[in-house]
Order: sequence, then structure tokens, then C-alpha cells
Amino acid sequence: MAGPSETTHTPGGDAPPETVKRAVAASAIGNATEWFDYGLYAYGVSYISGALFPGSTEDATLFALATFAISFLVRPLGGLFWGPLGDRLGRKAVLALTIVMMSGSTFCVGLIPSYDTIGFWAPTILIILRMVQGFSTGGEYGGAATFMAEYAPDRKRGFLGSFLEFGTLSGFASGATIMLVFSLVLSEANMGDWGWRIPFLIAAPLGGIGLYLRARMDDTPVFEEAHETGSTEEQATTAFFELCQGFWKQLLILGGMVVALNVANYTLLSYMPTYLQAEIGLTTTMSLVVPIIGMVAMMVTLPFIGRLSDKTGRKPLWWGSLLGLFVLAVPMYSLMGTNVAGAIVGFAVLGLLYAPQLATISATFPAMFPTQVRFAGFAIAYNVSTSLFGGTAPAVNDWFINKTGDNLFPAYYLMAACAVGAVAMLGVVETAGCSLRGSEIPGTDESKRELAEIDRGSTDPAG
Repeated sequence: MAGPSETTHTPGGDAPPETVKRAVAASAIGNATEWFDYGLYAYGVSYISGALFPGSTEDATLFALATFAISFLVRPLGGLFWGPLGDRLGRKAVLALTIVMMSGSTFCVGLIPSYDTIGFWAPTILIILRMVQGFSTGGEYGGAATFMAEYAPDRKRGFLGSFLEFGTLSGFASGATIMLVFSLVLSEANMGDWGWRIPFLIAAPLGGIGLYLRARMDDTPVFEEAHETGSTEEQATTAFFELCQGFWKQLLILGGMVVALNVANYTLLSYMPTYLQAEIGLTTTMSLVVPIIGMVAMMVTLPFIGRLSDKTGRKPLWWGSLLGLFVLAVPMYSLMGTNVAGAIVGFAVLGLLYAPQLATISATFPAMFPTQVRFAGFAIAYNVSTSLFGGTAPAVNDWFINKTGDNLFPAYYLMAACAVGAVAMLGVVETAGCSLRGSEIPGTDESKRELAEIDRGSTDPAG
């Protein structure tokens, strides 16, 4: 059982710096665990398909990729369940459950007996575990971003929030690198028999560390202030209906931004190894190494971009990213088709152009909703859009390339997604430096008036 919480804070004020650091670490570890699983699966899919699925290599790989996509279909259900619950019970309680489910399901993938041993139970168990993974992820990401954003000082929310996405890239890169190293060290036979399983077992200690960090935190100052003033919803269903009736515009805006964000994300990270090998003709090793190099370059820039967003605002960086990707998508994909050096440069340029979106997710998206529906608003809009456009991006790109024979289709798809994101940006309120407290949308005149009244009441001796 976890010991007593070590955190202290004052409602309406910033938490102590050490507490904020622990909150950022507690948030980022969940993101790293989620994307560690994605990295393992994306880079180990050939071994997973051979061990757990029947049929030819092509058929088994197709089944394995379809099983990977199942987790994205379940994510909206997770958002619908965990989001309103997090707005009613608090962020901490939900995040403790989601990280256990997420790391536990990843760990169990490494324990599934082979198809030769238990037959169709092998892919059946994998499908169940992927559904658990998707369901828990539906609450994990929105909750972790909300937890971090509500702990961070208003003037540093962009900088601190960037470390959540640092966890995204470090988790994916770590999973991919570990699987790559194992495949280089072990023989094909050993990798197929047992080697691919070992990286999945590492998820257990990652989840344990995350649970420990989260168990020693109080809930966020913003949520506790709302709870004390009676602004939180007493029923999860009430929060959901209030969200749909009162904040449908914010749901649509965030969903549109996520189209741009995650088409770029899953095209550049998850699909790129397949694209470089099948369509560009790179070797298996180099098709795995190129994205890792790009991800490391992106990781280095994220904190600097986050800090810049605190000074310039989130919107200028998003506009620069969307326009840059739209203009350079075709030239960079063309460059990637020339040789290994061109692939590295092209991927790095697109990755660095995408980084301003990635670095500011945790500062931008939670601030689009008031406290009482923040977790639910983020989780539902993000996961529905990700399920429809993010998780399907690799399959859509692959299908259209096969049908049209045009290797530049991923660039066209990325351009279309950026156009959708640009339309959504027209409705975004700038929230850099704005407080996330209160029951009004941050950055609006209504929010500023509400906070002034709250602060006057807290300093009024008669109050």
C-alpha cells in the first residue's frame, strides 16, 4: 500500500517546484510506457506475427497489423469511460488504474504461448490484451496531460508540458531500439522463438515506477480547488452531458487539430519503417534506424520549443508547423526516395517541423476546456479523432500507394490533414500564461471575470 502523500500546495497558487517536477515525471512515465509498447509492436511485428498467427508470412503480418489497429478502435470507449470519471473522482485515481492496466497488458503480450502451442487462443489473447491497452490508453493520455497542465505554473506550462511528449518519443525510441538491438544480437530463430518476448516484459517495472510516482502525489491544485468550491460534477454522466451541450465547439476544434497532429504522428513514427523498406527500398536495418535518428533530433528540440511557446504563445508555433509541413511535405518525401542520406534529412526536416505541435499538446489541449469537464473533453475529442485518423493513417497510406502506385501519397495525406488543422486553428483561443482555474473556458473574458471574483472572495475577510 502506498505511503502518505508528500505533496503540498495552496489552492489558487503554484505548487512547490519539487512537487511540480514529480508531477511532470509522474505524467511522462505513463506516456513513455504507452509508446514503449507501440515501439515494440511496430518494430517487432514480423516476429509477433510469426509466433502468434497462422498462415503465410504476408497473411500473418496483415493479421498482426490489424490487431494493432484494434487498440485504436477501443480508445474512444476508454475516453468516454475514464474522462468523465476523472472529472468526478479526480485525475490521480484514474491515472493510477490506467498505468497498471496499460503496463500489465504490454507485459502479458510477452507471455502469450505460440500459435503452435495453443492454436487460435494465441491471437485471441493478443486481441484481448490490445483491447485492454487501447481502453486504458483512452484515459491515460488525456489524464496525464491534464494532470501535468493543472500542476504546472501558468507561465511555464509549455516548457513543462513538453516533457510529456519527451516521454512519448523516448518511449517509442526506446522500444524500437531495444527490439532492433535484440534482432541484431540474436539469430532469427532465437528471435522468433523467445527473443521478441523479452522487451515486452520490461513494461512491468516501467508501470511500477509510474504507479509509485503517482501514488505519492496529491490531486492537482486546480481540481482540488474546484472540488472544494463545489464546481465538480457529482455524476460522471452529468459531466458528459454538460460537455456535449455546452462545449461542442471545443470538441470539434480539438478534434480537427488532432487530425493534423496524429496523421503526422502515426505516418512519421509508426508507418515510416514500412514505407522506407517497401516503397523506398532501404534495408530492413536502415529503415528502422532512420526514424530513430529523427526521433532523437526531435526529442532534443521539444523543451526549447515548449519554452518558446510560453513566450510567443501556442498559436504562432502551430501555424508555423502546419504551414511548414504543408509546403515541404512533397519535397521532403521526394528527398527520402533518393538514398539513405536523403531519407535521414527528409525525415528529420519533417520531424522538426512537426515538433512544435507535439511539444505544445499538453499545454494547449487541456486549456481548451474548463476544470469540471477538462479530463473528459480532452480524452473524448482526442481519442475519437485519433481512432478515426491517427491509428488508420498507416493503413490508409499503404492502401492508396498500392492502388495508385504513387509513393508520394503520404505527403498528400499529410497536406490534407494540415489543411483540416488550419481550419480548426481559426477557432482556437490563445491560453499561454492563462490560469486553468475556474468553470469557464481559460483565456476568455468570462474566465478572467470569474477568477477576479474568486480571488476577491478569497482575500475578503468577510468572505
